[in-house]
Amino acid sequence: MSNDTTLKPAFQPAHLNHNTGRRKLLVAASVGASAVGAGFVAVPFLKSWLPSERAKAIGAPIKVDISKLEDGALQTALWRGKVVYILRRTDEMVATLEQLNDQLRDPHSKESIQPEFASDITRAQRDNVMVMLGVCTHLGCAPKLQSQIQGREERGDSAWLGGFFCPCHGSKFDYAGRVYKGVPAPTNLTVPPYRFESDNIVVVGEMEGENNV
Repeated sequence: MSNDTTLKPAFQPAHLNHNTGRRKLLVAASVGASAVGAGFVAVPFLKSWLPSERAKAIGAPIKVDISKLEDGALQTALWRGKVVYILRRTDEMVATLEQLNDQLRDPHSKESIQPEFASDITRAQRDNVMVMLGVCTHLGCAPKLQSQIQGREERGDSAWLGGFFCPCHGSKFDYAGRVYKGVPAPTNLTVPPYRFESDNIVVVGEMEGENNV
């Protein structure tokens, strides 16, 4: 047998096994503590990616993709804790607006809340895209989109041309969010500040030329 051969004992004394196990336990504990420490360091870093509390408090703008919004359909989003309605109006929907002035409380939106550009009959930057808050100006319920056929069949309203009906107390609004006479809601549905970033991206909470991030 060569003198360079290293002999290994067939067994180790009990005290050596005990020390080995203890060392493994200490190493595992150290590794665990390091991982926890790294986690605490990462938390502020990850939080830096999130919107600041100030930004959330003032209602940072949101971007809404409407590329899949079909004609006559309604899409919703959340801004400042309120639901935003985005309606893709058809030509037929827009055509009803001129027929309703004498039935509306504020047809020219003189007493309602909206940007300056929304004071005309369509209340929109683009005739076929209506952006407004889905909050009834009476007590804050969510008005329901109803076609002409639905309103006449469900509520028996033979004069209904389509628009939004609030199921809570019966307030009615046209496809531009303008309120009818003789209902509890005092003003038209609110139009928030918004702009188009592209054909299919609506930025709610920001006007053209502003940067409210």
